[in-house]
Amino acid sequence: MSKAMPPSSDRKNILLVTGMLGAGKTTALNVLEDLGWEIIDNLPIRFLENMVTTPDADGVPLAIGFDSRTRGFAPHDIIDLIERLTETDSLSISSMFIDCSTEELERRYNETRRRHPLASERPLGEGIRAERDLLGPLRNWAAVVVDTSGFAANDLRQHIRDLYAHSPGAPMTVTVSSFGFARGAPPLADLMFDMRFLNNPHWDEELRPQTGLEAGVGDYIRKDPGFTPSLERILSLLTDLLPRYQMQGKAYVHVAFGCTGGRHRSVFTAEQIAAGLREAGFSPTVRHRNLGARTTDEIEGGSVDHP
Repeated sequence: MSKAMPPSSDRKNILLVTGMLGAGKTTALNVLEDLGWEIIDNLPIRFLENMVTTPDADGVPLAIGFDSRTRGFAPHDIIDLIERLTETDSLSISSMFIDCSTEELERRYNETRRRHPLASERPLGEGIRAERDLLGPLRNWAAVVVDTSGFAANDLRQHIRDLYAHSPGAPMTVTVSSFGFARGAPPLADLMFDMRFLNNPHWDEELRPQTGLEAGVGDYIRKDPGFTPSLERILSLLTDLLPRYQMQGKAYVHVAFGCTGGRHRSVFTAEQIAAGLREAGFSPTVRHRNLGARTTDEIEGGSVDHP
């Protein structure tokens, strides 16, 4: 798959978004809108040139969606128009095609019980194949092709963020979180570290009701011989990996730290790592998923006599 290019800072940035009906074009446009793009969907093709060439006063990138239902839809004419407009120095125009297998599209249409606009009185599969033939030139021409056959909606959303949530010199969004394994691991963490090898403050009756945000718990964890060497190695790994992720165009990175209940060891470690990342020039957001959860011996996994 082609890689999306970052928006140009000195030209009007336009992304043309098209694809198979039911493949996820609307979802992709919604994500772009959340990322700060101006969105226009199903603009009649006769207005396309005026919209593209209208001077841009605020520098907000523009995404224009169209598909086989769009009035005046003619793939070869659209390609000829855009190729002519790309010769203009003031415009930076790219394109994305959202595709999906015929079998998966049939499943989606059957689930929603919607009629395919090109099927008319024909079987659903024939309508999808007719649309695929019609859009073939646009798929071959597109700079980025996204196949959503194996995607859930959340997968597509994250993929669009990875492709387009960046601009030249923009910082990568780094989230550092804590969680409790007893309540399930976070499903979307990019990097996950298990801190249950550290001594557990839960088994200290004075520290049990406290959290990793409090000095007493921090002092207890810091005294563990394994804490400081591990923290230094993890921080060194992250300061090496994060710039590499950014060079690959990744806009979001989630680093998660877990312990049993998510209130002591993981919280303190996440805070320490976030502080180290700030010193290294990053701006992480810190989230503690289970900080307010009730602490119990059952969750911590044993009796006080057997920590």
